[in-house]
Amino acid sequence: MSEVLQTLEGWYALHDFRKINWNSWKALTEKERRASIDQLSLYVNHWDSVEHNHQGSTAIYTIVGHKADLVIVHLRPTLQELNDLETAFNKSSFALHTEQSYSYVSVVELSNYVNNPGEDPMQNPEILKRLKPIMPKAAHICFYPMNKKRELADNWYTLSVEQRREMMRAHGMIGRKYAGQVKQIISGSIGLDDWEWGVTLFSEDPLTFKKLVHEMRFDEASARFGEFGSFYVGNLLDHERMEKMLEM
Repeated sequence: MSEVLQTLEGWYALHDFRKINWNSWKALTEKERRASIDQLSLYVNHWDSVEHNHQGSTAIYTIVGHKADLVIVHLRPTLQELNDLETAFNKSSFALHTEQSYSYVSVVELSNYVNNPGEDPMQNPEILKRLKPIMPKAAHICFYPMNKKRELADNWYTLSVEQRREMMRAHGMIGRKYAGQVKQIISGSIGLDDWEWGVTLFSEDPLTFKKLVHEMRFDEASARFGEFGSFYVGNLLDHERMEKMLEM
């Protein structure tokens, strides 16, 4: 049996993708729409206060294309908190005019492939910062789920730990070339959702997503062992843009 490397876990993550029922939304009176927008703003303000107190983080983005109209990404200390805030939002008057087109549940994760042996990682402030991150409010987001293959000769889970470590080191070197251009949050979802990992990227330039993912396609860890789900790309939705998007 191949050696199992333990992972480090931080905050739980929920990617909540929503489609807006524009016909239903347009059928409201101006007063009803205003009340729903005001209620939505209260939720956003509450999420902002949670982030300000370092008890979690939330980011809201529009999604380009047919897959969704927006995504609300929540990070919280417990799975129960994610459940509670999702339920509370579903009870809002704005949520009545949305449909959850997709969702993804995971937990922020760091691999032990690159950690220093003999060091207690949970005493390292930089590691704690990565496990409990405040999401950057960059102009653009890219999210996709992925697996490592388990097919005959290309079975990631039958490789030795040395082989996996070397490939992940090479994989990480590509990512370092984009330091300052892309920030990422890797979340593990084995046993939590249908894929094994969720990857969330943030950047001021959406072309950076294309260049980074394209270059990583040639890396052995991706070329031989990577399987990828649907990609979701969008733009930051702040208070001003939210008002403009929802006005009729």
